Amino acid sequence: MIIPVRLRASAVAVLAAIRAMGQASRVEIAEQTGLTQATVSTAVRDLIASGRVVETGERTPTRGKPRTLLALRPLATCAIGVQLGAESIVVCITDAIGAVVARSRIRGARDDAPAPTIARIARAVNLLLTTTGLAREAIVGIGVVSPGLLDLERGVILRSRTLPRWVGIELAQDLATATGFAAALENDASAAAIGEHWRAATSASAAHCTVHMGATVGVGILSGTELFRGASGNTGAIGPLPVRRGGSWLGTTVDDLATPRAVAERAYALAAQNAGTRFEPSPERDRFHDFQRIATLAVRGDEFARELIAESAGYLGDALVTVVNLLDLGSVSLAGPAFEIAGTLYLERLSERLAAEAFASERHPVRIHLADQLSDAAAVGGAAHALRLAITTPEDAPIEH
Repeated sequence: MIIPVRLRASAVAVLAAIRAMGQASRVEIAEQTGLTQATVSTAVRDLIASGRVVETGERTPTRGKPRTLLALRPLATCAIGVQLGAESIVVCITDAIGAVVARSRIRGARDDAPAPTIARIARAVNLLLTTTGLAREAIVGIGVVSPGLLDLERGVILRSRTLPRWVGIELAQDLATATGFAAALENDASAAAIGEHWRAATSASAAHCTVHMGATVGVGILSGTELFRGASGNTGAIGPLPVRRGGSWLGTTVDDLATPRAVAERAYALAAQNAGTRFEPSPERDRFHDFQRIATLAVRGDEFARELIAESAGYLGDALVTVVNLLDLGSVSLAGPAFEIAGTLYLERLSERLAAEAFASERHPVRIHLADQLSDAAAVGGAAHALRLAITTPEDAPIEH
């Protein structure tokens, strides 16, 4: 049985208002949502009865009767995020305000067929629920995220460079069937951007992007508080962009030059030339593992490794400057497993590029920072996507005023 979220539109609006304000009185909720006092009172009563909302015991001083404040019970409304990757799969549970309750990392999807992999994800979900003691009724849904070209409405991966065996698989529906929870598919970079916004409750600026780099590179774009979707939800695919250097097109892309795989392959070629480094390729030539070793050496000051990271950041900077100038962005964050170890080195290089090359720098600075959840940002964002759908999208007809 698939467990959907069933909340009236008025209850959804009340939940969203309380979440945005932190604590709020019934009067403030009515002012925020435009609902009548009677509708708000009915919705609040139902939400308290379901355990999703609680009266805090605090009151706001007014000229008349003090108003009782309401707050969310974070653990009463939770969601699951699944970050599907070739190297690893991250499964996490977050509460209503976006805090991570529990997470696990299991073997990636590269070597196994989709069906047994989905079964492993379902077992990981059940184990997290058992470990945390959360009731299944507290889970509003699953957000599963993936790189590649996606059909978000059908929950299907249409094209994937790193997960070719998953093309055409009804991922969202199959995961829903395996777990018993409603599931929705989202792009990994967009999910990372949603997660940051959800945790902070406000966007970083009027125009923001989250750069997500793992096996591929993408950006999730926020205009104010809204995710920019484009025509099909496949925005932000900067990985396929060709990189231009020295006035001629190299014929290679950001994914080919900046990602962990690209860094590892460059290191293999240089190490074979005895380029004077402490780096030695792993026997199995595990590119992501070797990239992490290079990143560790770079952070420790190894010049060979630092040059490789700087080169990767340079190519990534070519694409990022283009995106920032094209969209007139005010802030950027870096997320994804590629930034887990050497994120500060990437941040330093990209900050320099944006300071020097942002077109609108005379009008406003472009702030850039590392995301709170670096390697697991997309998984946390997937859970935020499910929460967002549950708390901001009603099951019933329009809100009654």
